[in-house]
Amino acid sequence: MRNFYLLFLVLSISFTLVAQTDLSIDTIQVSSLRVPMKIQETGRNITVVTAEQIRTLPATSIDEVLQTVAGVEVQSRGAFGVQGDILMRGSTFTQVLILVDGMKMNDPLTGHFNSYIPVTLAEIERIEILRGAAAAMYGADAVGGVINIRTKTFSSSQREGVNLAGALNFGEHKLVNGYQGFSMRKGQMSLSGGASLTRSEGEFIPEMVIDTNTTLESYNNNFDLQTVGAAFGYEFANGLSVRARTAYDYRDFGARYFYTTSAFDKSTETVNTWWNQVQVQKLDNKSATDLNLAYKYGTDVFVFSPDFPSTNSHTTRFYNLTLNHLREINRELTLQAGLQADQREIESNDRGNHDDFHFGAYAMGVYRKDRLNLTASLRGDYDANYEFEFSPQLNVSYVLDRLVLRGSVGRSIRAADYTERFVSNNLMNLTPGRSLGNPDLLAERGWSEELGLDYTVIPGWTLKVTGFARQSSNLIDYVSTNEREIGSISQVGSLQADADYFFAQNITDVNTSGVELQSNLRQELGTDARLTWNLGLTSLSTSNEEDVISVYISSHADLLVTSQLMLNYRMLDLGISALHKSREGRIASGLNSELEDSYTLINSRLGLGITEGFGLNIQVQNLFDTEYQNILGARMPGRWFLAGVKWSL
Repeated sequence: MRNFYLLFLVLSISFTLVAQTDLSIDTIQVSSLRVPMKIQETGRNITVVTAEQIRTLPATSIDEVLQTVAGVEVQSRGAFGVQGDILMRGSTFTQVLILVDGMKMNDPLTGHFNSYIPVTLAEIERIEILRGAAAAMYGADAVGGVINIRTKTFSSSQREGVNLAGALNFGEHKLVNGYQGFSMRKGQMSLSGGASLTRSEGEFIPEMVIDTNTTLESYNNNFDLQTVGAAFGYEFANGLSVRARTAYDYRDFGARYFYTTSAFDKSTETVNTWWNQVQVQKLDNKSATDLNLAYKYGTDVFVFSPDFPSTNSHTTRFYNLTLNHLREINRELTLQAGLQADQREIESNDRGNHDDFHFGAYAMGVYRKDRLNLTASLRGDYDANYEFEFSPQLNVSYVLDRLVLRGSVGRSIRAADYTERFVSNNLMNLTPGRSLGNPDLLAERGWSEELGLDYTVIPGWTLKVTGFARQSSNLIDYVSTNEREIGSISQVGSLQADADYFFAQNITDVNTSGVELQSNLRQELGTDARLTWNLGLTSLSTSNEEDVISVYISSHADLLVTSQLMLNYRMLDLGISALHKSREGRIASGLNSELEDSYTLINSRLGLGITEGFGLNIQVQNLFDTEYQNILGARMPGRWFLAGVKWSL
């Protein structure tokens, strides 16, 4: 706690600086609401992280960028983006929708893989974070929020000519971290791409004696993460444009205690993802039409222990098609409608072979009159898993000179993934204490409401406050359940008599409420320096009527404080990110492991330009060597130094 208070005392001094130039980000048009709108017109609490901020922050992966964005909680299981569950507004990790250039990325196997986004940091133009429900626009999974990764080619943001940027860092534990990105624009044609590598033998965890009968052997948290991608775009003279992107992501890592607190856990995991996306768009004076196709192919090989047969192999496929049409009726009214069709498939020795078809249709209207902005949406979805669901949404904002009043109400749904429905269903004589899927799960349903205001103190400094609530039914989580209450769940697998399992169930009713406070400061200091400081505080609570003890529903932080401080001065870049988290503590006595009830984490980065296109980089992750865990049993690394060079042409 001492480091936590010291940090924010130092950062508060930033407010004594005199503002000279407004760098308001509210003028950016966000695409996460489908109809391009300025942030202040949306009626929603939205944050945009720019490419410039990503370059300055002490982050080597997308989840490390997100973990200090206000209101976003990332429950990392390993360093440098190995794996992280993304939560927003007290959601579970399965209730946040991840998009790449507007197309759904959520993994059909498990929400634990939703952070495996096959985009290098060098390819990102911006990240849009929309808090709260958005199912009326995107369908299932948009419960806690939406994160949209916008790449350079799909944003048409490349500069004329060829641009190169890269970095190479070396660090403790034989760490190698580097990336190379490029973008090119020549007339109507654009190209972009990138490759990244993060590899280490990992931090050494020494042998631990639990009792006279149990000794946990030593191990290393090793990881090998590789991503490569390329995109192409062409804009024809008649308003027609074509864009395409392909990417491959490879991950091989030690996963010990990622998913269990068993003393027998010696897990390793290898995950491959291949992502392909094509967009055809036609723009006219008053309308826009786009057709999008995406294909995601994934494999996962999970070995619980090399000491006995325990290999789970999964192959998933996700085909997705969307068609959207926008028409501006007049200066005040814009309408948009669209269709979506997708197919999910899995082949698994643990979960079996399954496939599901989904279809959705939506319509939305945006009305702008003087200072008033209204957005109304309605969507219907049919899924082989949950059949028909309807999701309405209404957003409103009223824009004054220095004050924006906003509110939103909407319904959301989420379908169970293949792990929740079928995990361990094909295993014979299942060991007690294991997670067990439920093929009969219903869709989660909920209503979300929020009210907020944004106040501009001075040009470039905005304060935000948002109150939010969500009432959920049929929420899915794993609950300790006796075999006698479960019954038969598969024609292949079997359970042990009178044994207890963590069985996926629909919990009756869950209520979540909270408040978000934000301060966003973007100023130029004289002619040579620029300061950006984003500070956020989220306080929330979750309860269910029956006080059911589950695994994930109440695992979120009760208090989350985040900070991003970025200073650019001539050839010097300084980035400091920090978070403080308070939550319910837990203990795993079988591992002598503790999930602390609170911790503070600070990362830092210093970049020094030697020439216009070449510089040095020094970075320290976990600056104060905090001992902490986000998932019980999965120890996070201590202080970690890395340094290297960066370049841009």
